Amino acid sequence: MKKAILLISFCFIAYFIWLKSDRTIIENSNKKEQIIVKSFGDSLINKGNLIGLQVFMNSVDYSSKESFKAKIKTYFETAKSKQLFIKNKTIVVLPEYLGTWLVVLDEKNSVYKANKVEDALQTLVLCHPFDFLQSFIYAPKDCKDKIKHSVFAMKSAEMAANYQDIFSEIAKEYQVVIVAGSILLQNPKIEDNKIITRNGALKNVSFVFESNGNLNTQIIEKAFPTADELPFVSKNLVQKNVFKTPIGNMKVLICADAWFEDMYQSDDIKADFVVVPSYSAGSNNWHKPWAGYSGFETPNDAKNAVNKITLGQAWQKYAMAGRAKNTNINHGMNVFLQGNLWDLGADGSTIILNDSTIATKDLNKAAIYNLWLQ
Repeated sequence: MKKAILLISFCFIAYFIWLKSDRTIIENSNKKEQIIVKSFGDSLINKGNLIGLQVFMNSVDYSSKESFKAKIKTYFETAKSKQLFIKNKTIVVLPEYLGTWLVVLDEKNSVYKANKVEDALQTLVLCHPFDFLQSFIYAPKDCKDKIKHSVFAMKSAEMAANYQDIFSEIAKEYQVVIVAGSILLQNPKIEDNKIITRNGALKNVSFVFESNGNLNTQIIEKAFPTADELPFVSKNLVQKNVFKTPIGNMKVLICADAWFEDMYQSDDIKADFVVVPSYSAGSNNWHKPWAGYSGFETPNDAKNAVNKITLGQAWQKYAMAGRAKNTNINHGMNVFLQGNLWDLGADGSTIILNDSTIATKDLNKAAIYNLWLQ
């Protein structure tokens, strides 16, 4: 009996030592990137502008709240230095999933150094076994991948708080409206200007931060999760995603939602422009044949193009640029996440709608795209 107690005690001590080790501050990548800056449209009209931040993220950028904020502010400082910000008349759009990897904030360095995301998340679970178990037990019954659900659900409240603190502060500092990419959160709501998470389904959501730092009370939920997301992310097919801004009515669609024609026709208020935070997983797929819609049936107007055009061409024709123009919306921006995030890969380059379609070609690069609205 004594030997068993000693063995258990030893295991607990060893686990505690392992848990606290490997947590020294590691250098982030904030000073190592050249940021491309390009502008489109006529600056003399001065109606306002859309700025897409094609941020290039590395795993280590999520090692702390300070590191993440410093990385994002590098782009804001660059845009400010180019005199692209107009007080209360600039809208800044960030990519899909940018906030999702706040799930690994303040973890062991081995999480950021892992070659595969599965290894990183496995270490994360080992660091929070009881929180993970609780989230697993209370996962929705219809969730097909309770493991992935539980990884993000167990840190959802912490992720939401850090996400809001960072983007609220930045919006207020630069006095711009921010569409803050997207983040996986558990059944979120906004209460007293605060993002609250609750038991329930995991959702891919985005939030709009006003130029005074306050949250807009409307939450954008991804309606059409991709095939990779569907096992653990819920879908929300009934929603209205148009926001009144100082420079016009803005429609926000999260990534794959931009492919669906119905998403442009379900609003009470007509949109003046569309913004789309996006993420395209994998590497070197942009110029490969397009395989069709992910997780949902490819509609009739696009079926003939499957395997006949590239992924990049499909994004231009059947997502924001093509769909918005078909509904008489002449301005928009589709911004993609870039970076080295474990083995996930990040593909895609920003697409701009300004009467005609502008397909940028800065794949796998940090970039800022500015569109002066006419």
